[in-house]
Amino acid sequence: MTDPRRQLPSIDALLAGSGVAALLAVHPRALVVKAARAAVEAARSNGGTAPPEGWDAAVRAGVERLALPSLAPVINATGVVLHTNLGRAPLAHAAIEAITRVASGYAALEYDLGSGTRGSRHAHCRDVLVELTGAEDAMVVNNAAGALLLALSATARGGDVVVSRGELVEIGGSFRIPDIMARSGATLVEVGTTNRTHPQDYERALNPGSRLLLKVHRSNFQVTGFTSDVAVVELAELAHARGLQCVYDLGSGLMINLSEWGLSGEPTVPEAVAAGADVVAFSGDKLLGGPQAGILVGKTGAIAACRADPIARAVRADKLTLAGLEATLALYRDRDVAIREIPVLRMLTEPLSIIKERAEAILTGAEMRGEAQLVEGDSEVGGGSFPEAKLRTWLVGIRHPAPDTYVERLRSLAPPIIARVAGGRVLLDARTIFPEQVETVIAALRG
Repeated sequence: MTDPRRQLPSIDALLAGSGVAALLAVHPRALVVKAARAAVEAARSNGGTAPPEGWDAAVRAGVERLALPSLAPVINATGVVLHTNLGRAPLAHAAIEAITRVASGYAALEYDLGSGTRGSRHAHCRDVLVELTGAEDAMVVNNAAGALLLALSATARGGDVVVSRGELVEIGGSFRIPDIMARSGATLVEVGTTNRTHPQDYERALNPGSRLLLKVHRSNFQVTGFTSDVAVVELAELAHARGLQCVYDLGSGLMINLSEWGLSGEPTVPEAVAAGADVVAFSGDKLLGGPQAGILVGKTGAIAACRADPIARAVRADKLTLAGLEATLALYRDRDVAIREIPVLRMLTEPLSIIKERAEAILTGAEMRGEAQLVEGDSEVGGGSFPEAKLRTWLVGIRHPAPDTYVERLRSLAPPIIARVAGGRVLLDARTIFPEQVETVIAALRG
């Protein structure tokens, strides 16, 4: 018996067919060839059975899949405001406009327009960060882990860094503070216990090789019960009294107090700076609401050392990040403007009544005939911020015999809608669905 796989068409034969030849007129040849090979390999894996839709259709579908960008916009209906897997903070319109302006042509990234000579990218964002935080100096790098790596390298390379065992945290992607510290060239010295660390624990650990006392804010978890730690203000005083430096890894980058909206316990950047640490490191794309970035603010000498460190070039921010971050920071000059214009702050502070109106609009427009109803529930801040906080919200709850299949269908749409399943229902949280996305969600649910 002849093996059916021997009868599969060659790639050249597929390319010569009228349907595939038409694809070559509008798509790069390499892309069409790749899709044709994939179609033949799929048939070979299936015992030599030709695709049921026909070769031309199979290749066309393959080309369409390959032509799609891998990084696609989605609608976040999960209720997690800072969803790391969905890109964390959506940007303010001002930031998007700033990035577009800079991306569309040349920009004075490292050029001093006044003198006509080479400038420094570290000048961008510096002044507004100093203004907003009260720090003496500031610089921006590509992410928060890079910021901490740079700060440790610049201030403690070749020496000991003393840190509480209760602050040896792991951040996303299995990156751990001890691992980052090892790459910086500093030596980790652990003090205290998981739940309790006292000033004398730091004092006993100091030796001639000590360079730095490190404070790490536990932004993505909480330790409760029989606990004790040393406040950064006290740690900074202890460090300075012994000629050492103090670095504060703050994490999320909260710029304004959100306690009136029920979000408390997260220190703000200005508060961290006022506590006296030589360097405060934090993220640009979490609670600050800007693009992915790592930000260092603090004392003039410490930040200058960070700029001069060789690692600074390896973790430097690009022109698009700097443009988007500077535009985001400028919004903070007016607290009300920041809350209104920065999507993360708007979602965290939005009145429950407005969220309910949006959920009702989706429910009414979808016309799902009793299959769906409004459900009270909780949203999350996400992004390793306010780990215990729950934000009251309104969801559209959909009863479906196969909820996982329904969620998969929503993910397959253009744009994909990312929902969650709980209690046998598909849940769409109106908090993280933007007002301009409501009609798109309605059309998807009615489809």
